[in-house]
Amino acid sequence: METRLGQRSPQALRETIDDKPPIIAVVSSKGGVGKSTVSLNLSLALAERGLRTLLIDLDPQGAIGHSLRKGDLEWRGIVDVLAKEAQPEEVLVQTREPRLAILPRGRLDPVDAVVFEELVRQPEVLNSIIDPLIRDFERVIIDTPSGVGSIPRGALSIADWALVVFKAEPLAARTIQQSLRLVEYVASNINPRLQLLGVLPSMVDVRNEVAQNALLDLWSHVEGVLDASIPRSEMIAKASMLGIPVAYHGGRMLPEARRFAQLAEEIESIITVPGRSRDEERPLRSLV
Repeated sequence: METRLGQRSPQALRETIDDKPPIIAVVSSKGGVGKSTVSLNLSLALAERGLRTLLIDLDPQGAIGHSLRKGDLEWRGIVDVLAKEAQPEEVLVQTREPRLAILPRGRLDPVDAVVFEELVRQPEVLNSIIDPLIRDFERVIIDTPSGVGSIPRGALSIADWALVVFKAEPLAARTIQQSLRLVEYVASNINPRLQLLGVLPSMVDVRNEVAQNALLDLWSHVEGVLDASIPRSEMIAKASMLGIPVAYHGGRMLPEARRFAQLAEEIESIITVPGRSRDEERPLRSLV
């Protein structure tokens, strides 16, 4: 099944950008695809391009905090705002990259995760927390839990763009339509601003025939697949173990960090060019 989402008019797009920064919800129907790794490293790449970027952790497991080796109770965040123990601006974490800040999940007892999910799935609750902050930023990235449940749906309900992360394996190829269907439903019934930003192949092992076949299947049946892809890499895994973005490894810039820079560049080309389509048809023509 192919998924095609309607394009906003250039005027509608400009109005959204003039009012608030573009909000990108990062989603995946299946866990273990590297979604939070993408959210973290993409946010840094956008910041390093000179864009003031806010990264929001809506995952009840606190994946962004854990990616940076922060414990469950170490950072205040959304949970503390919901509990009326802090204001949104008080829990914002300014990173050592001056143009990147993080709104953490907050201090959440795992037994209270269901309460957290019930609250943040509501667009009005999310907006009440995010709106006081986002006007100081130029890009907003929301990391969501895997699946097509209430939190991804809530995040898509307030987002302008959906970035669907896909792991190059057969099972992911069979489940990606679930995420695309959710994006399509929210765009049609809840949030008409929402557009599909693209499908991002992640954890790609080009030496693996199974991964190659999964990619071929994706390219053949799904519109909106991005040119950028994120490889399966020991250095990305090592960065996660160290609690740093891959670009913060010492020494020369790693090829993996360049992949995220390329992803940021491609995303910017889509967001900033009204009406641009990745899959637009082009006429047969000669070069000379």
